[in-house]
Amino acid sequence: MVAQFQASPKETHVTAVKWIFRYLKGTMDSGIWYPQGKDFTLTTFSNAYWARCVDDKKRTSGSAFYLGNNLVGWHSKKQESVSLSIVKVEYIVVTSCCT
Repeated sequence: MVAQFQASPKETHVTAVKWIFRYLKGTMDSGIWYPQGKDFTLTTFSNAYWARCVDDKKRTSGSAFYLGNNLVGWHSKKQESVSLSIVKVEYIVVTSCCT
């Protein structure tokens, strides 16, 4: 959510980023463990949020990428244009996942 305002951040956004960095500093000894396995199937899940953002009326899309049962990446992005239908939004999301 904070990344949406990085072009012109307000004081509340800077405070939120400082809180995020303090949290990350406190969890530096934590990590993610991926068990060794033979399942190297890449699976992608995507979703487009049709509900409009009250700030700019654009939709948000997201994707999650799994290698086997392990999450290896995720993506969330606000659409660059306003789509007229959910089909167009889903098409944009699927295209984004493929790239």
